[in-house]
Amino acid sequence: MDRPLLEEIHDKLEEFTATERKAAHALLANYPLQGLGTVAQFAAAAGVSSPTILRFVARLGFPGFADFQMRLRRELENQLNTPLARSSAMKEPSVSVSADPLVDKLVENLRETFEHLPRGELSSMIRLLADEKKTLHMIGGRFTDALARYMAAHLRIVRPNVNHVAGQQGNWLDQLIGIGPKDVIVVFDIRRYQSEIIRFAEAAAKQGATVTLITDSWMSPIGKIASVVLPARVAVPSPWDSSAALMAIAEVVIAGVTRENAERSQARMQALEDLRNAYDLEKDGGGLL
Repeated sequence: MDRPLLEEIHDKLEEFTATERKAAHALLANYPLQGLGTVAQFAAAAGVSSPTILRFVARLGFPGFADFQMRLRRELENQLNTPLARSSAMKEPSVSVSADPLVDKLVENLRETFEHLPRGELSSMIRLLADEKKTLHMIGGRFTDALARYMAAHLRIVRPNVNHVAGQQGNWLDQLIGIGPKDVIVVFDIRRYQSEIIRFAEAAAKQGATVTLITDSWMSPIGKIASVVLPARVAVPSPWDSSAALMAIAEVVIAGVTRENAERSQARMQALEDLRNAYDLEKDGGGLL
């Protein structure tokens, strides 16, 4: 499988000219749809000339604009595949070094994810989440909500003001009411991207919150409004996408936030242990009163 073009563009951002970089940002902001119109439409959206778009496409290694669009359409088809379609398309597993080719792919996904993870974006995410002047809100979809809950449970130990947006969707509005410029939203969203998660993130951004995103290689539409985007490899030889690399990113971020303010983290962890010891003493009849 080809490496997602999205990752290639991220890696080459510093190689582009100023105008080519504008084309890259326009494409990343509306990927891959921005590249599926005409050259003139792409140029107008990026605020550059049509020749700049053609130079940008050539810089990515495509002989022409049609070849570039063919690649985008193929990636879009992969992105829209349902679990049933992916199951039908699965081939018989080839001979593998391990007992299960799925295991090989999981390991490869982890390696590829961290090889291509934008380091500046990762550092920005850690700094944002370590700032206790900010209130954090973690939210995920049908399968990724567990990751949001996991991250919130850990970060709540090492810093204050961490919320998990959970429960019925109608109750999310209760949390959305008070969200503003002092809030950071951490969204987990992978294909097939959930419209209600997208609407929540868009509403929070309109109210001034900083939106961050942990997503797959094809990127959730939330990437258009996110200040930080961390993409993970999720495709495996299975009807189901894998969350292993998403979990790994979450754990790296949690560890980074813990280190960012080590004294605070240590003090809060010690306070938690003291509370646990006191609670256990009371529960066992030792008496605190």
